[in-house]
Amino acid sequence: MKILAISGSMRKASTNTALLREMAKRAGATIEIDLLEDIDKLPIFSQDLEGDETPELVSKFAQKIADADGLIFASPEYVHALPGGLKNAIDWLVSRHEVIDKPIVLMHASFGGEDLLYTLRKVLGTISVNFAPQIFAQFNLRSMSIDDIGTFFSDTKNANELQNFIEEFQAHIFNTQAN
Repeated sequence: MKILAISGSMRKASTNTALLREMAKRAGATIEIDLLEDIDKLPIFSQDLEGDETPELVSKFAQKIADADGLIFASPEYVHALPGGLKNAIDWLVSRHEVIDKPIVLMHASFGGEDLLYTLRKVLGTISVNFAPQIFAQFNLRSMSIDDIGTFFSDTKNANELQNFIEEFQAHIFNTQAN
């Protein structure tokens, strides 16, 4: 099974990106998790650039979406909303076929961010009929260093919570593929 993990943060020391990395380390032998960290390279969305005019980077991004069995989004909240780079990446997917039936779940590396989570749930539920808002993991990693986050997940309770999230998502993917 192949999962594409998408971080909404462009920051090198992002807690959401670190969360996705830790998840990828613990995914197990049957799941490959590819972390997409370069959405900031996508050009600004314009309907004039769709179809035959689609930029190569956008086509490659869309192909990664198509090749994945499921998507996991993790993002910080900026000014009570989605970060611009993440919103731009999602905008490129809206009129494309790659994401319509894709199983999607959400993670968050902070307690808080309710405006972001509300908006992201609304947006992801709009772009995919298989968005599963009930499969959600939230960890309070705010202000932790990358090393601290690794230590946090070496704790059995936290590692198990992360593993349960992965297993729930895997079951959701299997269920959508069976239908």
